[in-house]
Amino acid sequence: MAVIAMTREMGSLGKDVAAALADQIGLTVVHHELVEHHLAERLGVQESAVHRYLEGEASLLERWKIDKEKLSQHTAEEILELARKGNVVIRGWGATSVLRHMPHVLRVRVCADMGFRERVMMERLGTTNVAAARREIERSDAAHAAIVRRFFGVDWQNPLLYHLVLNTAIVPIETGVQMVRLLADRPEFQETDETRSMLADKLIESRVRAALGDSSSLPITITISVVKGKVTLAGTTMGPIGNVEQLVRDIPGVTAVENRVVALRSGVA
Repeated sequence: MAVIAMTREMGSLGKDVAAALADQIGLTVVHHELVEHHLAERLGVQESAVHRYLEGEASLLERWKIDKEKLSQHTAEEILELARKGNVVIRGWGATSVLRHMPHVLRVRVCADMGFRERVMMERLGTTNVAAARREIERSDAAHAAIVRRFFGVDWQNPLLYHLVLNTAIVPIETGVQMVRLLADRPEFQETDETRSMLADKLIESRVRAALGDSSSLPITITISVVKGKVTLAGTTMGPIGNVEQLVRDIPGVTAVENRVVALRSGVA
């Protein structure tokens, strides 16, 4: 099952590339509305607040209400779950960063020069104001760069993150789609038992991390590793060890838990 993670710049026609890919290969395009809805439910905040935060437009109150660490954890979990289901183009949301260690996931960046993007945005906005179009593009670029850097510690413009970088100002959309399809059909981008296992383990790790982060009674200095469903925990906690272990055992996909966590008594350095 094909999994394509795509990053696009505003005004680069990345939406059109994703839509054409989905239509020709039979994939589902996952866009921000679905991801934002699930994230808002899990964080207990309004969907519009999550959207504004991810777009760099959140108010001071909204930024205060949203737990950035939990948002990062839940975003990664959502992306991994989508990739596990397969047959999908995941557009944005740090998918190329979260999935960069999954061998079968094809990572694509869609970009274009500023002049091209300005023309596209002016047409979309129904304006002839070049400065207004540029401001919107620059605001979007800065917001997405900050989110990906803060959440996943990478520069989204770094070409080394991607298998393919498409410049839609000089490469027609149809040609770009054919290039992506050519790569997607290659053996190295086909799902295997090994890559399915790797993805499942990474999803379990993300679920464990999110579950431990959601448990306010468990200060986390714990490292997590997962191999074929077996979770190994190491580190320290101020809470009872049994609470940590039981919390992890209840997570879907976990087959066993090796608990190396040491419980520190209050006041012990």
